[in-house]
Amino acid sequence: MSTEAEKTSEAPEGGRPAARARALTKTYGSGETAVVALDSVDVDIAEGRFTAVMGPSGSGKSTLMYCLAGLDTVTAGRVWIGDTEVTGLGDAALTRLRRDGIGFVFQSFNLLPTLTALENITLPMDIGGRRPDPRWLDTVIDTLRLRDRLGHRPAQLSGGQQQRVACARALASRPELVFADEPTGNLDSRSGLELLGFLRRAVDDLGQTVVMVTHDPGAAAHADLVLFLADGRIVDEMPAPTAEAVLERMKRFDPVRQY
Repeated sequence: MSTEAEKTSEAPEGGRPAARARALTKTYGSGETAVVALDSVDVDIAEGRFTAVMGPSGSGKSTLMYCLAGLDTVTAGRVWIGDTEVTGLGDAALTRLRRDGIGFVFQSFNLLPTLTALENITLPMDIGGRRPDPRWLDTVIDTLRLRDRLGHRPAQLSGGQQQRVACARALASRPELVFADEPTGNLDSRSGLELLGFLRRAVDDLGQTVVMVTHDPGAAAHADLVLFLADGRIVDEMPAPTAEAVLERMKRFDPVRQY
């Protein structure tokens, strides 16, 4: 692991990736009880694209996202966000990168109950002492159809509206990357489809890069590319996925689970 943040000129054909990892390894515990969550993973996340990550329970998909996002440390290997090596950053620099360069949408909405929707959306920028770009903020709010809900507190919003606020918060600072961890897990089917449509439009209309961990083949079908993990390794990928094709592929990796 590097001891200081480095810039790198490496990039795959087709341009600079939004994020990448080389020989990424994450182990929990030690000795005979050690569990290898990620086993020397190499991955590139294409800029301006929607990438879904799927795999059986325990395959390492959430761990991969958390390591790529700098939310978890790595045991070995290297991770970059854009040209900045995350694995070389100190705590203060890593905090700034996560705050200013990365958006997060989690299964739990993580909204502050005492703040309005608008205040929740701008909270990360307020903490960082940054003023939102008003035109960009308006674009995000209108894309997510939140204009008439900005003055409402979370308790006054439906689950789907709360998740839209969480999505707007992730997009409001125009981050390099948006990570979504099972973002539809707490939503009904209609709200889930709406959120996936919003993430799709964030890529197509707003130029964002989205990485989503999901267990749902229907959700994965909204992505440009699906990466399949098993036993801590990327074992397959599928461009232009459909729900049916993803479902059939998942059955190979997780025959016990009834999809």
